[in-house]
Amino acid sequence: MSFRDEIQRHLRGEIAWNVPLANRTSLRVGGSADALLRPEDAEDLRVALAICRDHGVPVSFLGGGANTLLSDEGVEGVVVRLPVFAEEAEWDEKGATFTLGAGAPIARIPQLMRKHGLVGGEFLAGIPGTIGGATAMNAGTREGEFVRVVSAVELVSAEGARWFERDELDWTYRRCHLPEGGMVTRVRIRLRRADEEGLERSRAAMEADLGYRKRTQPLHLPASGSVFTNPPGDFAGRLIEAAGLKGRARGGARISPMHANWIVNEGGATASDVRHLVELAQGEVQARFGILLVPELRLLGRWQPWKT
Repeated sequence: MSFRDEIQRHLRGEIAWNVPLANRTSLRVGGSADALLRPEDAEDLRVALAICRDHGVPVSFLGGGANTLLSDEGVEGVVVRLPVFAEEAEWDEKGATFTLGAGAPIARIPQLMRKHGLVGGEFLAGIPGTIGGATAMNAGTREGEFVRVVSAVELVSAEGARWFERDELDWTYRRCHLPEGGMVTRVRIRLRRADEEGLERSRAAMEADLGYRKRTQPLHLPASGSVFTNPPGDFAGRLIEAAGLKGRARGGARISPMHANWIVNEGGATASDVRHLVELAQGEVQARFGILLVPELRLLGRWQPWKT
C-alpha cells in the first residue's frame, strides 16, 4: 500500500497535500509542504509517525511559525500541526499546575496568571509562538527561560507517548535537546500563588516588558523574532549594529532599523532574501569582532544547515 493510501486510511485527523505555508509563519515567506497533517490526538499522531517511519517519509513540525525560516522550495514529506488539546489544572496550597497543549499560544500563560492571581512567568509576556515551540527552543528573555515554569513534558514518537519530568531533559540556552523523533504534545506549567504586593509587582513587570517590546521591536511587520542567540557577555543586536548593518536590505527583507537582531518582511521578501541577510550579519560580525553568531531562527524545508 502506498504512503498516501495508508495514511488516509488510518488517520482520524486531517491531511492535505501541497499546502502553502508562508502565511503560517511570522515572516510570511517560503513555499509549500508536500503534506500538512493535523492529527486528532496523541494516539493519532503516534500512528501517523509510525506510518511515516515505515515509508521513509520525512516529518517536520510547525507550531505558530515564530522564529522559523521556511525554504522557498518548500518542505519535503509531512509537516505536522497539532490540534488544540483540552486544558487541565491541578491546584494546591502553593499554586497550580496547568497542562497545556503544545499548540496553545505562549500568551496563554500570562493570561492564566492574570485570571487566577498567579506569578512566575512574567518574562513570557509578549513572546510570540506556541507552548511546543517555547519548549523546544527554551524560549525566554534576559529575565528568564521557559524551563523555569516547566514541570513536565509529554513527547510522542512512533513508539508511543511518554511524560518526562523537567530534569530528565537537557535544557540549555535557547534549546531543549529532545529525544530523537519525539514531538512535544503537552506541557505541565507550574505557577505560584502570591500576595497582593507580589501580584502588583508581577503585573507591573509584564506591562513594562510589553511596553519595552512595543518601543524596541518591529511588531507592526512580519518579522523573524530574534535571529541570533546572544553570545556570552554581549548582545547580537549590538554587534550587528556595530558592524554597520542595521537597516541593510535585500529584496523585500531588511535588518530592522528598530532592532538589529530582527529581520522584517517589508513586502515581497523571499526566504532566500532573509537567509542572505542572516549570513551577511554572521560574516561581518565574525570578520570585525571574531564572534560567530549562532542563529536562533530555525530552518524548515529544503535548506543547507546554518553555519555554526
